[in-house]
Amino acid sequence: MEKRRREQVRRQKQKDKEQRRVQRVLERNTQREQGGGKDDDLAGIVPGPQPGQIV
Repeated sequence: MEKRRREQVRRQKQKDKEQRRVQRVLERNTQREQGGGKDDDLAGIVPGPQPGQIV
């Protein structure tokens, strides 16, 4: 009976772990949608050639 109980506990832990993984993925997706995909640190930066350095 002990082995059976351990197996049930193991299966339950695996199920819980899978649910947490799914929840994290959903949270990440909603954060990306809400954030608009823009990084505040990069706002205002224009890609292209950089000004030359003064030697």
